[in-house]
Amino acid sequence: MSRALGISDEELSALSSYRAAGIFDDLEVLVMDLAVAMTSTPAHLPDELRSALEGRVGRTAYAEITATVAWENHRARLKRGLGGQEAGFSDGAFCVLPERPS
Repeated sequence: MSRALGISDEELSALSSYRAAGIFDDLEVLVMDLAVAMTSTPAHLPDELRSALEGRVGRTAYAEITATVAWENHRARLKRGLGGQEAGFSDGAFCVLPERPS
């Protein structure tokens, strides 16, 4: 699905280190910062991040981005809670895992 949306293999492989990768623009980094903040446990979203992103895209788009992140987080946690298994959609492709703190 990501390929159909024009996301390259280079971008996919750089997701876990998106800040250091140097291939994402400022807006993409802000959106990924939002996703990381919202999916952390406990979730912590700094006011500065919210203000920066809302200032770039406007209130309506910010709400849509936030709702999308929340929905995907909900789906992932629900699937895990129900014991969902891999369906084979990424066989031979990417399954990007977050970077673990060292």
